[in-house]
Amino acid sequence: MKPIIVSGIQPTGRLHLGNYLGALKNFVDLQNSGEYECFFFIADYHSITTEYDPGEKQKEISDLMRSFLAVGLDPKKSNLFLQSAIPEHLELAWIFNSVTPMGELSRMTQYKEKSEKSGENVGLFTYPVLQAADILIYDADKVPVGEDQLQHVELTRLVARKFNNRFGRVFKTPEAITTEAPRLMSLDNPEKKMSKSLPSGCVYIDESPEEIKAKFVKAVTDSGDEVRYDEKNKPGVSNLLRIASSFSGKTMEETEKDLGGNRYGELKERVGNLVVDYFAQYRNKKAKTSSGAATKAFTRGGKRARKLAENKMRTVRKSIGIS
Repeated sequence: MKPIIVSGIQPTGRLHLGNYLGALKNFVDLQNSGEYECFFFIADYHSITTEYDPGEKQKEISDLMRSFLAVGLDPKKSNLFLQSAIPEHLELAWIFNSVTPMGELSRMTQYKEKSEKSGENVGLFTYPVLQAADILIYDADKVPVGEDQLQHVELTRLVARKFNNRFGRVFKTPEAITTEAPRLMSLDNPEKKMSKSLPSGCVYIDESPEEIKAKFVKAVTDSGDEVRYDEKNKPGVSNLLRIASSFSGKTMEETEKDLGGNRYGELKERVGNLVVDYFAQYRNKKAKTSSGAATKAFTRGGKRARKLAENKMRTVRKSIGIS
């Protein structure tokens, strides 16, 4: 049997370049490697732990389902599903609450960061417990994450050990696969990370070619006219070179050599065109993928995931004496 990989993305609005490089691109690469059985889901229950508009949530979910398919995730190669379609995730999270130390949750860095922005709530506090359930219910062997999520994987491993020590060996202790993702900065403020909260400097992958080019034309550069990678002294130019390297597949050295002779205006135009061309196939495929077709694909994946989750929960219930 192939090792099992599990990971998910929250439906919280449009995807930008950083979201794509940090998650979806890695999902597609892992799927196409042929080395793993992949479970990729839309974490809609996780997305309600911070402020959101209920009237927009279903639209965000539908849009993300279409994006999963448009970037190249294949329902024939990967199990694609909605978290909310598998109620066993919530049941297992409740059971895990009984073995998870409060102190461990209070130390979670992302809880501290998000609670400062959105306010404290129990869902945000116990978010990592549901995340552990998302992973462990499918007997995951590997979890692809960025550096900022390593703490969550460690908590998942702790929860698995705590449960196994108390009720017998039921769960695997999965390992993290640290995915390489460049830190892209805002085009209009290269001192800050690219974010939806800074929309004028944030490039969304489903924007029109004209919109993407316009944002790159307005990108902030630096004093002088030399195009070289120097994060400290030339953060704006370095960000553009980082984006070019990420979407060309070239090393930074190769990218500097390729773009080094350009003026700033030419640099911005070339990087903008590169991003436009990179996502041309994505835009075309997403335009042709209806919400109905996406829902159908995720429903099929959900049926397989639900069957596995139901089987696992029968074992869990028996182990805790509630069967």
